[in-house]
Amino acid sequence: MRIIALICSFFCLNACAQLGWTWTELTSMPFKTANNSVTHATVNGTTYIYSFGGIDTTKTYSGIHQKSFRYNVSTDSWVYIQPLPDTLGKIAGAASTVKNKIYIIGGYHVLANGDEVSSDKVHRYDPFSNVFYPDGAPIPVPIDDHVQCVWRDSLIFVVTGWSNNGNKPDVQIYDPANDSWQVGTSLPFNNNYIAFGASGQIIGDTIYYHGGTAGAFSFTARNHLRRGIINPNDPTDITWDYLGDNPGDPNYRSACVAHGSRVFWIGGSGVAYNYDGIAYNGSGGVPALDRILFYDFDGPPWFEGTGAPYSVMDLRGAGQVSPTSWIICGGMMGAQEVVNRAFLLEYDPVVAGVQDNDELVIELFPNPVQNRLFIKSNQKITDLKVWSVEGKLLLHQDNLLNGLLDVSFLEDEGIYILEFNGVTKQTFMKIQD
Repeated sequence: MRIIALICSFFCLNACAQLGWTWTELTSMPFKTANNSVTHATVNGTTYIYSFGGIDTTKTYSGIHQKSFRYNVSTDSWVYIQPLPDTLGKIAGAASTVKNKIYIIGGYHVLANGDEVSSDKVHRYDPFSNVFYPDGAPIPVPIDDHVQCVWRDSLIFVVTGWSNNGNKPDVQIYDPANDSWQVGTSLPFNNNYIAFGASGQIIGDTIYYHGGTAGAFSFTARNHLRRGIINPNDPTDITWDYLGDNPGDPNYRSACVAHGSRVFWIGGSGVAYNYDGIAYNGSGGVPALDRILFYDFDGPPWFEGTGAPYSVMDLRGAGQVSPTSWIICGGMMGAQEVVNRAFLLEYDPVVAGVQDNDELVIELFPNPVQNRLFIKSNQKITDLKVWSVEGKLLLHQDNLLNGLLDVSFLEDEGIYILEFNGVTKQTFMKIQD
């Protein structure tokens, strides 16, 4: 990988301003694209990042494309993969990974006459064979620029967004295992909740989504943070509330990731804009933000995190590499330039002040896991044990080599318990190939 060349003092300033984040520039994508749907998958122990659709450097309706790409994290290299199996190019969709299969949902087409048509497609991609399956069951309400996030590696929540001629309060829940849709508790139908261009994450059983814009004509970017508490016994039952506004600029079309009790919004713009990077309010081209904003539901809530080394917007997702690292690729940078640049963003919770150095911090990835579990810790791991939920000891070893634990010996799918250093315990889910 090519490391960003930064003067030490500049690097430290930005890492501190962002509370523990560092950026590493990777090999560029083979094509310049923005508004592309991004996610990840792990195949035979190798992590890949995927990009689907988007808009090219022309920033016109004819530049909206179906091109798709795959990045190999181990070799720092990109390849073309099959294009999106749709009739036209598409932007403002979103990609999610469930049990190592990828689902690209929604988005919209722009026709030659300027009409915008929201998509009801669910494209299903298999990272193991590198082909698209036949499309899944269509979305009941076609949607684009929506919030999309995964609950318990089982259900995909599609929240609010734009559908053909207006914002929608709908919560649509896709079940990949059964290729079916359910209706979740709708949002309150007002501009505090409905939005397009917002982004969010699920932590545990709680949805957090932020920003976006709403209205009828001259759309204004929002500072609003909303929360939805999912009933684990009935995931369609969601209790929604409004948590107020962030300090500083609003947030439109940023990438969103989560760690611990914190949700992070990477880049984006403080001004809502059309697919060409021009503001809806008629003020011209919009600037990208140089920040990683976060909300912490366990501590002082907001930190603006300005001072990132790069400003980037028009992001539709990030691919996860480890519990504390993600990759963003494409988007728009200075003067609304569509780029092919890719960055590894790494988060250090100790530097960020989340954990005390004397406390054992354990992170697991991927989880659910098939064969190899990566275990990251701020201390040496000893006396490692794997237990069944019934209390049967299945593995006991003194040390952990290179942070990797082979769990392929576990024949049954389900929940298992890891014990470290005789004290700390965490759970992981084993799934089959």
